[in-house]
Amino acid sequence: MAVRRIKPNIRSERFEQSRALYRDVLGLTEQPGLDWILFFGTDQREVQLSVMGQDLKSTVYPDVSVEVDDVDAVYARAVEAGVEIVYPLTDEEWGLRRFFLRDPGGTTVINVTQHN
Repeated sequence: MAVRRIKPNIRSERFEQSRALYRDVLGLTEQPGLDWILFFGTDQREVQLSVMGQDLKSTVYPDVSVEVDDVDAVYARAVEAGVEIVYPLTDEEWGLRRFFLRDPGGTTVINVTQHN
């Protein structure tokens, strides 16, 4: 199993102001997103951040996304280790297979994903 990228998820309901900051001030490129999430980055796939309102499917907000090449293996290890799963392993209609887990400190929710 390999980690492909780690990216922060910034919560905001002020998408136009976020666009102004990340695109116009910091010079990041806005990439295709969804109604509830914006993506900003560069030509390097590893450089990306998300600005999101409430997650479309989950009532829990993920602070960080970790993209892996085998989400099923990570899920199995998390369950075996007794890690708190706060959103079940799910195939989303927008092309991700993902689950959320809680950081041992109790505050960070991590969105573990794999592109289908």
